[in-house]
Amino acid sequence: MSIPKDPAILLSFINTKLRDEYPSFEELCKSLCIGQNDIVNKLSALGYTYDQSKNRFI
Repeated sequence: MSIPKDPAILLSFINTKLRDEYPSFEELCKSLCIGQNDIVNKLSALGYTYDQSKNRFI
C-alpha cells in the first residue's frame, strides 16, 4: 500500500488508521508492510511521537 509522502498528511493517515482499524502501531506497520522507523522518523520531524496508551501520534 502506498502511504502519503507529505508528513502532515501522513500523520492524519496513520492516526485515522490507528483509530479505525488497528489496535497498535506495530500491527498497522505489519499489515501495511511499512517500516516503523520510517514513520516514526518522518513524524518526529514534525514533533510527534507515538503514545501507546492512546494508540496515536501526539
